[in-house]
Amino acid sequence: MRIGGRVVTPRGVIEDGYVEVDGETIAAVGEGGPADRVPDGHWLLPGFVDIHTHGGGGHTFTTGDADSARGAAAFHLAHGTTTLLASLVSSPFALMRRATAAFAPLVAEGVLAGLHYEGPYLSELRCGAQNPEHLRDASLDELTELIELGGGAVRMVTIAPERTGALPAIEFLVARGVVAAVGHTDATYDQTLAAVAAGASVGTHVFNGMRPPHHREPGPVFALLGAAGVVCELVADGIHLHPGTIAFAASVTGPDRAALITDAMAAAGMADGEYELGGQAVVVADGVARLARDGAIAGSTLTMDAALRQAVAAGVSLVDAARMAATTPARATGLGHRVGALVAGLRADVVHLDERLRVVRIMRAGRWT
Repeated sequence: MRIGGRVVTPRGVIEDGYVEVDGETIAAVGEGGPADRVPDGHWLLPGFVDIHTHGGGGHTFTTGDADSARGAAAFHLAHGTTTLLASLVSSPFALMRRATAAFAPLVAEGVLAGLHYEGPYLSELRCGAQNPEHLRDASLDELTELIELGGGAVRMVTIAPERTGALPAIEFLVARGVVAAVGHTDATYDQTLAAVAAGASVGTHVFNGMRPPHHREPGPVFALLGAAGVVCELVADGIHLHPGTIAFAASVTGPDRAALITDAMAAAGMADGEYELGGQAVVVADGVARLARDGAIAGSTLTMDAALRQAVAAGVSLVDAARMAATTPARATGLGHRVGALVAGLRADVVHLDERLRVVRIMRAGRWT
């Protein structure tokens, strides 16, 4: 099968291009030739890779329920996300165990690409919508048990580097092939760079849930934006970050170190109302999710197609935005050899967008969904 149109690759746009699909794999990408062509003005992009999402479509990952996880994955697939990590929030260890055991079969099946523990080894001062009752110092015993239980399903853990035991935990994770991320932290600039030196390679929703930057104490934001080996997550929903901040951050990191994420919760795609996140009441009004107790932003109602549009509206080129929505997050989490770009040999994940960058149809593993 050949699909023709304007093809967005990591190197640029092929105006009269095609993507040739053989089974579940991209066989070739090139110029011209007979193809099932999309309408003029439409685009072919790689399937989006969301490495930080807590749910959507009324479903959540945070309770460890496998059926709910399937529902959340299906919801985000309809918005172009062909690969995602299931993100938990800070939780009791028993819940983390249950969720890991429940989600590992979904990773083996390919519904999920892995698990992301956002906590519980985070800062109380910068906990945001994380439940402060569940925050604690880093535990190698807990991490050892979870990684063994997951059997390869655990892919990323967010840690505040100033917590006791954080640096040994980062070294431990990296040695076992798990991505260590820095987030929900009140760390200084130097403490953040110490985490990077220990092996941390992702900044969790940079700017949000962090000590704000100051010209005499730049803190984690400047450290992460400036660290050559760190991919910085950005929530491009117009709420977490001003469009000017998106443009600034992307200009500092370049598209190879910026990853668009949704940080979505169950309310994504749903009506305003009352929801729950990590055992805390959340109120969604005008599409903005906030904790009922203090008004803190509680994740988002974002989808990856909307994040792409927000990034482009902020001044990021479509080619760079596609890299930020697919290629870079895939590489950051060790998935770049399988997904994340319209390149021969990778899984045939294609998002067909119209001239307004709205989803028309989605191909996952060579099949239109």
